[in-house]
Amino acid sequence: MKFVIIGGDAAGMSAASRAKRKDPDIDILVLEQTHDVSYSACGMPYNIADPERDMEKLVVRKAEVFIEKNKINLLTGHKVTAIDRSAKKVTGITIQGESFGFDYDKLFIATGASPEIPDLPGFDLPWIMGLKSLEDGKKIKSYIKEKNIKKAVIIGMGYIALEMCEAFEKRGVKVSMVKPGPIFLPWLNKDLADIIYEELINKGIDIHAGYAIKYIEPSGNGVRVICEDLTLEADMVLVASGVKPCSEMAKDAGLDLGISDSITVDRYLKTSDKDIYAAGDCADAYHIVTDKKCWIPLALIANRAGWAVADNVTGTQTRLQGIAGTSVFRVFSLEVARSGLNFKEAADAGFDPVENSVKTRSRAHGHPGSTPIHINMVADKKTGRLLGTQMVGKEGVVHRINSIAVALHNKMTVEDFSQTDLAYAPPFGPVWDPLLTAANQLVKKI
Repeated sequence: MKFVIIGGDAAGMSAASRAKRKDPDIDILVLEQTHDVSYSACGMPYNIADPERDMEKLVVRKAEVFIEKNKINLLTGHKVTAIDRSAKKVTGITIQGESFGFDYDKLFIATGASPEIPDLPGFDLPWIMGLKSLEDGKKIKSYIKEKNIKKAVIIGMGYIALEMCEAFEKRGVKVSMVKPGPIFLPWLNKDLADIIYEELINKGIDIHAGYAIKYIEPSGNGVRVICEDLTLEADMVLVASGVKPCSEMAKDAGLDLGISDSITVDRYLKTSDKDIYAAGDCADAYHIVTDKKCWIPLALIANRAGWAVADNVTGTQTRLQGIAGTSVFRVFSLEVARSGLNFKEAADAGFDPVENSVKTRSRAHGHPGSTPIHINMVADKKTGRLLGTQMVGKEGVVHRINSIAVALHNKMTVEDFSQTDLAYAPPFGPVWDPLLTAANQLVKKI
């Protein structure tokens, strides 16, 4: 069997490695348009923050290892540009400009996502950058050093934008954030979002929400970001206003697209073509709370889905449950975590949502070093089912959210969750864990 994989990062290389382990005789070809494979993209903001750390440290496994040790035919610098489903063939062009074509029996599209770059004047200037690939990270890191960057504008206020605030600040770069939307973090409970807002202000970050960007123009050795009623000067601009699935090639091949133009797949990761699979940031998934399609590009589902594709291609039927959208990130001294639905998402999904917010402590009463933990928990009033939780605090937040993810996967009610036997010791939390406190309070509203 000829198993061709387009894309050599999380989903693609996970599938290639697992398929080769399960069937050593399978003919695997991986086509990656860059020279980088299998790297930790999520670690880039933290690496950029430290001028002494080599960006190559983020590479989990080099291409040579896959080729020599795993015996995988991996071709870097090979960009696939078209899929011919009737001929079962992919074609493209190398970095050197040479054309290529390869036949397949089974095809796996793992093309990932790319930054959303506004279609506005000036966004093609050399001072304007996005952060998605390792190449992007290297470019930004070297640019900060070589150009002695002192002022940066970040367009957007999502995960990458917030993480890059800290990275820039640690490099001595003054940061201004701007976006058209009027609400700072619309997906987060307002009380929790206000805590993050205050943290950023205290760190000297200028926040401008509700300013539509009109264009960017050169200004001396830097640029000016021109907005309605606002002009921001900068030495460089980071566009971090979101990502979009790289699904154009799939669309051109006639494959079905879904939410946010992601490639539609079933629970076995199969597309509308029985011989083509898709997974990772380019494909959709099922949400375990709503049981409906969603597009939430995260690292774990990409790796897990890559494994599932390999299983299905090599003869073991593997079906994915879905995702809860569990995610965490750091903003200076704060840990931020979420899993499941917020209040609005729950209402839009057809639930009768009820929510409660609590402020508790990260450690037992009287134990030194305790800091506040803020929790917003959402449930369905009709059934009592737990629907989602958001948390913000300086410690004890990130790993606690995992128990919420487990509860969501098992469709627990808030009352059931309130009876779980969570661990206790004074250095790690109160006898009533913060999540139990939140659940006990929410039960009263159901």
